[in-house]
Amino acid sequence: MSSIPDAGAKALIRHRPFVFYFAGRGLSKLCYQVGAVAVGWQVYALTNSAFDLGLVGLVQFIPTAALTFAAGHAADRYNRKRVTQLSQVAAALAAAYLAWGSFGGWLTVPEIYAAVAVFGVAIAFESPAVAAILPGVAPEGMLQQAAALSTGAFQIATIAGPAVGGLIYAVAPGAPYTLMAVSWFAAALLTGAIKLDRPIAAAEQSTFASLFAGVGFVRRNPPILGSISLDLFGVLLGGATALLPIFARDILHTGPWGLGVLRGAPAVGALAMGAVLARYPINRRVGMRMLQAVVTFGAATVVFALSRWLWLSLVALAVLGAADMVSMVVRIALVQLSTPDGMRGRVGAVNYLFVNASYQLGEFESGLTAALLGAVPAAALGGVGTIIVALLWMKLFPKLRDVERLE
Repeated sequence: MSSIPDAGAKALIRHRPFVFYFAGRGLSKLCYQVGAVAVGWQVYALTNSAFDLGLVGLVQFIPTAALTFAAGHAADRYNRKRVTQLSQVAAALAAAYLAWGSFGGWLTVPEIYAAVAVFGVAIAFESPAVAAILPGVAPEGMLQQAAALSTGAFQIATIAGPAVGGLIYAVAPGAPYTLMAVSWFAAALLTGAIKLDRPIAAAEQSTFASLFAGVGFVRRNPPILGSISLDLFGVLLGGATALLPIFARDILHTGPWGLGVLRGAPAVGALAMGAVLARYPINRRVGMRMLQAVVTFGAATVVFALSRWLWLSLVALAVLGAADMVSMVVRIALVQLSTPDGMRGRVGAVNYLFVNASYQLGEFESGLTAALLGAVPAAALGGVGTIIVALLWMKLFPKLRDVERLE
């Protein structure tokens, strides 16, 4: 890694379009993290049913998966700022409805599911649109640093959101939803204030073929296909974080506070690495660095699986999060720089679908393997599998391995 000039770093931080983008993205991500805690607590308090609690994720995932390709096409066909704003306003209205019902005492579980489904629709349209905006708000030649900082906004939300949601839920069940509604409306205003440096209007007509054009584009570009699929299999196999409650209670013999610290450790490592990459971008052998980061991710997963000390587990999880951040930043920048502006929404939708599916399926795979073999063998095998996939990808995707620079 080599340092970027101080003037360049300051230019990114002081660049108003990026600042508005960063703040809006951060607020939106914070809302989803707060909502995950608030909805989970409320559904379980109303039903005392683990099955009903599990349905929350399913209700949000189904519309997200079903609308991904349509959302990607919308991001390429229409004004991306407006698509993002409409998504944030829709989510804000759903959160306001939850706040109203919670304060009024008449909110039911089916109504909560309906609001969660709206969240799923909103994130399906927001994610590819907001990802496609990034190259237009980053100063010329600073996309990698911009990707690192914008991804850092997600990590900050991951750390702060659950804590904030839990604390204010204790005040009143409607309080987290009120915060979400206000924050989402603020995010929509910030998004509207963005002035793109390089706006390009997409004019392709809507057809069935154009709807799935992102899939074909990814298939024809080995570096993009390799980076996206590497992330898919890496997270799918290395999903040890889904087993954290088991490790916290039965293996590390700690309480709820320990579980909270363990959950935050990957985000802390990722946030620290994001700050490093924003100041010292990777300027050579970018493809190999991504593959090496995935190997490190797998090795850290194995160390976590075998650890019997809380401090070592925390270090392993922080390293895991830092390695994942390197892979994520390279993938985001590589996909954006290799994709024509008129295709960024649809390619971003494919990317989002892969990533979202990897987290969902990774949790399922880890839980199933742990049920069959035990938590420690499941996590260790997942880490070893991640390493094998990364080594295999070096052979299967030489064009990804040989990417020298992000230009």
